[in-house]
Amino acid sequence: MTPRGKEPKETSATRASLAEDLRRLEEIVRQLEREDGDLDQSLQLFEEGVGRLRSARERLTEAEARVKKVLEDAEGTLRTEELDGGT
Repeated sequence: MTPRGKEPKETSATRASLAEDLRRLEEIVRQLEREDGDLDQSLQLFEEGVGRLRSARERLTEAEARVKKVLEDAEGTLRTEELDGGT
């Protein structure tokens, strides 16, 4: 059992995928938009949503760093490119 407020840190094996985080975030938003939820449940959903958002943001930051590293040429200069074709 973990002390209150001291949740175990997620490992890469237990961390949800970006797609799972985004899918769950959509579910949370839909549930929070309903007007029939109670305050305690809404707060719990909000807290979960913030955690999922942080996780997704970390994954995107990690992916961006990996893309930049791949684009770094042999001379150590970084060239950046739009991944979506500049649209």
